[in-house]
Amino acid sequence: MDLLQWLFDARIEFAGGQFILFREVLGNVFGLLSALGGMRRKVWAWPIGIAGNLLLLTVFLGTVFGNPNSVDLLGQAGRQVMFIVTSVYGWVRWRQAENSTGTAVQPEWASWPTRILLVVTLFGGTAALTPIFRVLGSYEPVWADAWIFVGSLLATFGMAKGWVEFWLTWVAVDIVGVPLLVDAGYYASAFMYLFYGMFTLAGFFVWWRVRSRRAEDPQARVTVETAHLDPTVGRE
Repeated sequence: MDLLQWLFDARIEFAGGQFILFREVLGNVFGLLSALGGMRRKVWAWPIGIAGNLLLLTVFLGTVFGNPNSVDLLGQAGRQVMFIVTSVYGWVRWRQAENSTGTAVQPEWASWPTRILLVVTLFGGTAALTPIFRVLGSYEPVWADAWIFVGSLLATFGMAKGWVEFWLTWVAVDIVGVPLLVDAGYYASAFMYLFYGMFTLAGFFVWWRVRSRRAEDPQARVTVETAHLDPTVGRE
């Protein structure tokens, strides 16, 4: 109980009275580890990500959990719940694929109809959720919070399906998320979004290379080694 209370109350202090909640930092670290596992197509990426989602849920519902930063970002909070639900689906799907083929997921390009549907859903979902989030009292600009929520849902679902394009959806989320989080005072999350933006671009090219190598030799088992900053794609 003492450990949980410490985790809930701990914060990193800065000059001028500024601070960052430690669980915000820890939740984003878990998110980064989950993204790394996703790049390597590892099943453990999903439960690690769920742990980070639970921590960040308590951060973004500031007024509910009595955080010193009492700004509510309902889109950010809602996406943590969505992440948990979608991650359970991805976890089961990747486990089943690993048990049957030895590989958690084989990256594939989404079809053009699917790509169009994703874009329409991203813009349409943002437009539909913006007035709802505004009524519920989300932080302005509310459309940005709605964009992040819908984009995160599509990206997580795309990762579970193994679509290469899901990485680009994350880039679109990060572009909007960084200025919103800075303005709301969630500096650790803003920094991680900025880092994610670069990381997701790298992930896109890694999965693209995996897909290209497998197209050249459909029988080969393609591996991804990320021990270095430049991921290496190879065959077994």
